[in-house]
Amino acid sequence: MTSTAQPGNKIAWDDSVLPFQLDHSNIRGRVARLDGVLDGVLSQHNYPPQVEALVAEMALLTALIGQTIKLRWKLSLQVQSKGAVRMIATDYYAPDADGKSARIRAYASFDKDRLTDAAPFEQVGEGYFAIMIDQGKGMTPYQGITPLTGGSLAACAQAYFAQSEQLPTRFSLSFGRSSGPAEAEHWRAGGVMLQHMPKASPFAAKGEGSGEVLQARDLVHGEDEENWNRVNILLDTVEDLELIGPSVPPTDLLLRLFHEEQPRVFDAQAVRFGCSCSEDKVRQSLSIYSARDIEKMTTEDGLVTADCQFCGAHYELDPSTVGFEAEERGEG
Repeated sequence: MTSTAQPGNKIAWDDSVLPFQLDHSNIRGRVARLDGVLDGVLSQHNYPPQVEALVAEMALLTALIGQTIKLRWKLSLQVQSKGAVRMIATDYYAPDADGKSARIRAYASFDKDRLTDAAPFEQVGEGYFAIMIDQGKGMTPYQGITPLTGGSLAACAQAYFAQSEQLPTRFSLSFGRSSGPAEAEHWRAGGVMLQHMPKASPFAAKGEGSGEVLQARDLVHGEDEENWNRVNILLDTVEDLELIGPSVPPTDLLLRLFHEEQPRVFDAQAVRFGCSCSEDKVRQSLSIYSARDIEKMTTEDGLVTADCQFCGAHYELDPSTVGFEAEERGEG
């Protein structure tokens, strides 16, 4: 596979997730590259650089984790914090048909006056990292949380898998602003996820754990430990430009890193920026309010307005057509 330039300097493997398996070591993984996805996510907002970096890292984790799980509908990652960056939320929507793209959206809430020049992860304080899985109507949602720890969002995700799922997991990520000839500066991200093959369903419901946060090294023993350590040492040799640069396709990267582990690749999954908001969903969210409540929400122009935090879509509704009293009258 060679690097194929496409319109807008897009590379053939941008905005994709490539699943693979290391047959010699019983380890599976994903290689992800995000370009247009990040542009779609970040262009909706005017985030400071520290916040952009956190959102880029979270979106990359979402792509890697979302493709790992056999989803029917949606996976969500969320950070809730007492720091300057109060919340980061991402959603991964599974493809609705074979050959279709998965969709990712993301946004962050922050206090601009509390941001500092410190590293991005230092902008979050005490709080938690959560993974939620919604398999659709009639299915019980799943949620697991872990403390914000380890110096990066990737470290939080690793701790989550060790603590909540007992799955040794490792992420190696690179993300930052990129530019080139006739190309405006924009964010790119790339990463590798490794995960020891589960001996049971990876998202079976479990207890909250016994306190101290587990790490991947606590979960592997004997031959599994040897395999895990060896593959992680190989992953440590990856360079940033191999993850986000235009010259090393994911297949070549896997051969360079893991050729002795017998890497086997599967079909790549395309991902794109996409939101699920709609006027119907706005009306549904307003259906719990009375006519008096709706009146308080009505602007001077005589409209009820709503903005999507993820994509910036703006909705304007006639107040007489929203709320549960309007539904009872058959309006809206």
